[in-house]
Amino acid sequence: MSDLLSPLCVKNMSLKNRIVMPPMASNTATLEGMATEATFRYYEERADRGVGLIIVEHTYVLKSGKYRERQLGIDCDDHVGPLSELTRRVHACGAAIGIQITHAGAATRSSTIGQRPLGPSVVPLSPEHEVPCEIERSFIPHLVKAFVQGAKRAVAAGFDMVELHGAHGYLLNQFLSPITNIRSDEYGGSREGRLRFPLEVVTAVCSAVGPDAAIFYRLGADDGVPGGLTIDDTCWAAQKLVAAGVDAIDVSGGLGGASLPGYIGEGYFAPLSEAIKGAVDVPVMVTGGITTPEAADSLVRQGKADLVGVGRALLANPSWAQNAIQTLRS
Repeated sequence: MSDLLSPLCVKNMSLKNRIVMPPMASNTATLEGMATEATFRYYEERADRGVGLIIVEHTYVLKSGKYRERQLGIDCDDHVGPLSELTRRVHACGAAIGIQITHAGAATRSSTIGQRPLGPSVVPLSPEHEVPCEIERSFIPHLVKAFVQGAKRAVAAGFDMVELHGAHGYLLNQFLSPITNIRSDEYGGSREGRLRFPLEVVTAVCSAVGPDAAIFYRLGADDGVPGGLTIDDTCWAAQKLVAAGVDAIDVSGGLGGASLPGYIGEGYFAPLSEAIKGAVDVPVMVTGGITTPEAADSLVRQGKADLVGVGRALLANPSWAQNAIQTLRS
C-alpha cells in the first residue's frame, strides 16, 4: 500500500515522496515577468525541507493572458535564463520542479494587459469582470502555439514537468465550461466541442515536449455554480485528456475557484479526485485545505489521490513537509 512518503514515478520524473507544493502566486516577478532572487528564495526555502515536487505558480504564455502585474512570464526566450537558475537551485535541494503555464483569458483586466480581455465568448467570468472579446477562430492556432512555446521554454529551463492550467476560471477552463463558452463553431456547443481547444493544446504540447517532461493538467472538476461543469463532465474530460497524452491530473475547482461552496474540511476536493481516479489510469493529485500530515497521508492510503498538494500550510510554515516526514516516521 502506498502512503504519503512512498516514492512515485510520473513519466520520467522520479519523486521521493507524494508531498507537493501546488502553484501559488508569489508576485515576486519583475514587471516583465522575470523571476527574481525573491522568487528563488521563496521556492528554495520549501524545496530544501522535504517537499517531493514544487509546482511553480501560474506563468503566462502571452501578455494578453497575464493575470497580475508581477506574475511570472514564459512568453519569450529572455525568461529562460532566470527560470534555469530557479530549477538549478530547487534541484540542488533534492526536489523535483514543475511549472504551471496558463492564459488568463476573461479572468484578467484591461488595466493589467492594456487591451480588452479575450474569452471563448462574449460572456463575463462574473459580474465583477469585464465583458471579453470573443476569440476569433483564426486566432486559436496562435494560442495553441503560445502554449507549445511556453512548454518548450520550460523544458529548456530544466523543469521536470509542465502543468497546463485548466481550472480556477482561466482560459482552458473557460472553453470547457458551458457557462463561459456559448460559441456556435466547432469550439463550442457540445462538451466535445468545448473540449476541442484544451485537447488541441494538450496534443500539441505533448508532441513538442516528447519524453523530456511530464505533462500535468490542472482540471477544474466542478465549476461550483449552477449550469456549470459537474464531476460527470470532468470524469469524461479527464479520460479524453489522458488519451491525448496527459501524464497526471491535478484536481481543483473550476470557475468558482480553489474553494467552492459545499466542500469543507481537510482535503475537501477528495470526492472529486476519488471519482477521477476511478476514471483514469494515471496519477491523480488533490489539494484543498490540507493542514495535517495525517490527513495528507490518509488521502493516499485510502486511494483518493496519488499526490497531495499542501498550499497554505506550506506558505505559513516552510518546514511543513520536513515536520510531516518526522511525524509519519515516528
